[in-house]
Amino acid sequence: MSTVVLNKAERAYVAIKDNITDGTYGPGYRLVLGQIAKELDVSVVPVREAIRRLEAEGLVTFTANVGAQVVATDAREYQYTMETLSLVEGWATAAAAPHISASDIALARKINAEMRECLEHFDPKRFTELNHEFHAVIFEHCSNLHILDLVHRGWNRLATIRESTFSYVPGRALRSVEEHDALMDLIESKASAQEIETAARHHRLATLNEYLAIRNNTTP
Repeated sequence: MSTVVLNKAERAYVAIKDNITDGTYGPGYRLVLGQIAKELDVSVVPVREAIRRLEAEGLVTFTANVGAQVVATDAREYQYTMETLSLVEGWATAAAAPHISASDIALARKINAEMRECLEHFDPKRFTELNHEFHAVIFEHCSNLHILDLVHRGWNRLATIRESTFSYVPGRALRSVEEHDALMDLIESKASAQEIETAARHHRLATLNEYLAIRNNTTP
């Protein structure tokens, strides 16, 4: 079995992104190029290239006199990301539907079954990981690479939110699994693109709406 060897810039990108998504580099964390380069045993050049790539993906921001920082995601940023993702992922899901095979449907249903099992001893982090896997099985079949890029950017944005939305709105998890079943039923029955897009968009917005409802009731 061959081993994939990453170049220095790719290795720096993967390492920094992993530290962002697992919370090691929290919101607002300053990314000091020299320090990161030393930790990765590379020069500053590949680290700078990696940070520019992460900036393009929306995970890092650069401010004059401050430097590169992990994006500080707040409730409003989460709302905007979810609203945008509902549009682009809804479209991507509908566009992908005709290209989804029986084996893809079986895989998506298997992942959703794991999500249902996860409800018994709820693990928000694992549930969120499975949720991404479920949707990726579908939207990765979208042939419009520009739309797909926007979907990936949206998911990357969500990854900067350390605490799973499902830990904040735990009751949403069961409804999410049920909506997954309904979405797969539509795809399997070859429903119209409009029906599938609407279901996918409403699925995403339902999570946002429940989050906002709880936040508005608990935030002074």
